[in-house]
Amino acid sequence: MKTKLLTGLLFALAAPAFAGETVTVYRALGCVCCDNYVDYLKSNGFDVTTIDDAQFQDRAIAAGVPKEGLGCHLAMIDGYVVSGLVPVEIINRLIADKPEITGITLPGMPGNAPGMSDAKTGTLKVYAFAPTGVTVYSNE
Repeated sequence: MKTKLLTGLLFALAAPAFAGETVTVYRALGCVCCDNYVDYLKSNGFDVTTIDDAQFQDRAIAAGVPKEGLGCHLAMIDGYVVSGLVPVEIINRLIADKPEITGITLPGMPGNAPGMSDAKTGTLKVYAFAPTGVTVYSNE
């Protein structure tokens, strides 16, 4: 009985917090890091639809992403906008905490972010944005 309970607890802790959550990713045509990032999201339990969109940056700006905060693609998840190669643990926190923001962004294409490397390494600064402004959401 204890073994079964412990196994269930370990499985629950290891599983992504929001496995099965639907994500729509708008990406630049032929972007390999975007393909890698989509694979990363899928491997972490997200249900991902990918849409090739040569105008994804215009879509991102229209969705509220600051020009300085543009990433290499745009994702829509649980009513939030996620721009760039944001690690899953930060997306899970966003969905769990449900802050009153439009979304989060990891600007540019950092070499240590998922999609550019096999997994997040080092520190990544992710910003929150809303009509009221931009703040640091995560610096880990």
